[in-house]
Amino acid sequence: MSKILIKNGRVIDPASGFDEVCDVAVGAGRIVSIKNVASNFSPSKVVDAKGCVVMPGLIDLAVRLREPGHEHEGMLESEMAAAVAGGVTSVVCLPDTEPVLDEPGLVEMLKFRAEKLHQARVFPLGALTRNLQGEVLTEMVELTEAGCVGFSQAEVPLANTQVLQRALQYAGTFGYTTWLRPQELYLGRGVAASGPLATRLGLAGVPVAAETIALHTILELVAATGARVHLCRLSSAAGVALVRRAKEEGLPVTCDVSINSLHLTDNDIGYFDSRMRLNPPLRQQRDRDALRQGLADGTIDALVSDHTPVGEDAKTLPFAEAEAGATGLELLLSLALKWGEESGAGVARSLAVLTQQPAMVLGASLGSLQGSAGRLLEGGIADLCIFDPKAAWEVTPAALRSQGKHTPFSGYELTGRVRCTIAAGQLAYEAWGRG
Repeated sequence: MSKILIKNGRVIDPASGFDEVCDVAVGAGRIVSIKNVASNFSPSKVVDAKGCVVMPGLIDLAVRLREPGHEHEGMLESEMAAAVAGGVTSVVCLPDTEPVLDEPGLVEMLKFRAEKLHQARVFPLGALTRNLQGEVLTEMVELTEAGCVGFSQAEVPLANTQVLQRALQYAGTFGYTTWLRPQELYLGRGVAASGPLATRLGLAGVPVAAETIALHTILELVAATGARVHLCRLSSAAGVALVRRAKEEGLPVTCDVSINSLHLTDNDIGYFDSRMRLNPPLRQQRDRDALRQGLADGTIDALVSDHTPVGEDAKTLPFAEAEAGATGLELLLSLALKWGEESGAGVARSLAVLTQQPAMVLGASLGSLQGSAGRLLEGGIADLCIFDPKAAWEVTPAALRSQGKHTPFSGYELTGRVRCTIAAGQLAYEAWGRG
């Protein structure tokens, strides 16, 4: 394996608080040294990171790779290329593929194909129930042995509370984490957040209660079973308040928010802009403000891209008929930095919610990577992202590496450009120069 010397970069490790201009040596897939590089270290490649930030590779907890079954919307190759172009070296992928990830063989094949690409590392979520139908639990032990880091219903609400209780009891027995997006089945069938705008546009609304009712149910069952639950993509101020209270009570819950809900509101739908057709739906400004505050104060653990490539035909439809989802892997870092600057949370917190915090959510599921993923550690895995914090760029859909070109941030001017991504000690992406 190649040896790489990264020189003159501002090295930031949010986990330890390290922030210093120094050199980093990489060899045999590991970080050999930080700051004090041995004089006899002879690299095969030298990277001059002057003016750039050197940080741990990003960990994105909500990514749809679209394989198997939706190759017309995204190929594994294109989405892995998008990941490393965004500085993302680890992705958690959802199980709502076709066929659903409910069999060990499917999980093993996905991991095998991803490993052959030598780009981002893939951590699959297994289906919580067979075919996501909410009736029969999957073989969680076998799926975990095949490489699953947790179990999820993706966007399919679990209507049967007894099945959910049994799932949490079973997962809790083995120490598995259940990943749930809180949404009540019947209230969550609309296409936009309930409110004046949805009413004016004549769009079926999704009330905040769709999230809070599901949250109350989940949190009651967590208290009863002691099972660990990760709450995916909170969207409301009331949801943030419930999670804050649950954490204060010591319940074993973590949660995330998407870049879409962190920056946009229902007003951005404008005149039926289908790029804003998202799950969860964009809510009002008070909700967005609460999500921003929750991420800053630690109530919300991680920021995710909710990367969901959608084909042209499925997006260029009337708003209510368009497929929900947006491309986000390549925007995650820049939008985190934008939030950090606007909210006053700062650079360290902006990077922590993309690295150290997601690694803590994954915890023991990381296996041999636990303790070194999401951080810079001598002897730890060499997953690194090097970005220019001052480089401005315009979000141009055609230039995105993802096969999905639809993003609600099209035309936005952002700062923070990924220049180089190193995954497991290998150069996975490089783009120096202007812009």
